[in-house]
Amino acid sequence: MATRTVQFEIRRQASPDAPAVWESFELAWRAGMNVTSALMEIAGNPVTSHGCQTTPVTYDSNCLEEICGSCAMRINGRARMACSALVDNLDQPIRVEPLSKFPLVRDLQVDRSVLFENLKAVKAWVPIDGTYDLGPGPRVFPQEQEVNYPLSNCISCTCCMEACPQFNEATGFVGAATIAQVKLFNSHPTGKVLKEERLRALAGDGGIQECGFAQNCVEVCPKRIPLTNTISSVSRDVLLQKIKDFLGS
Repeated sequence: MATRTVQFEIRRQASPDAPAVWESFELAWRAGMNVTSALMEIAGNPVTSHGCQTTPVTYDSNCLEEICGSCAMRINGRARMACSALVDNLDQPIRVEPLSKFPLVRDLQVDRSVLFENLKAVKAWVPIDGTYDLGPGPRVFPQEQEVNYPLSNCISCTCCMEACPQFNEATGFVGAATIAQVKLFNSHPTGKVLKEERLRALAGDGGIQECGFAQNCVEVCPKRIPLTNTISSVSRDVLLQKIKDFLGS
């Protein structure tokens, strides 16, 4: 009886300036196998399907349960998480590539620090001054929690940014993930103290006006965050803030 196998084609690049090459691997199939487990197996025995010894594939991974967001990559042309990409649900050969819109580090590893720079630009945090006990915070009603909770599920995977046609060097667009965090923190009773600053940040270059509402972001989001609805809501808030600033100037 023939042993069932899984075919992988992985885009390799030793450094940002090195030429890209494709390497093929053939692994024995296992029940429940995902792309991350396959990469781990290749790392343990880095031999191509042609029997050539190679180096272990470099990639990011941590939680293995779609929580940390680190293992985002392109799998069969789609941005998704490697830990939740089950082999049985993928067409073979399974083509694995790094995200294309971020600086390459090596192989499947990219530098996604632009997301965190964008989050800093919009002050995506709840400001608390001092180290002393501030006492209980303001109450948040269950109805508000139900609306805001999906926004808090963002894992910073940047799949939405990879899939977005507007996220590129020409536009400098901050992306859906950053806009969703603006909505989350502007809805927080303490966080909203910085609401106007966040909205002004999104009114500038690379802000929310760059969004073309392609809706690719909501299609690829692994946490099913209502990104398009959120962008529409924040877009309205940004417009109102611009009107307010104009009338007050």
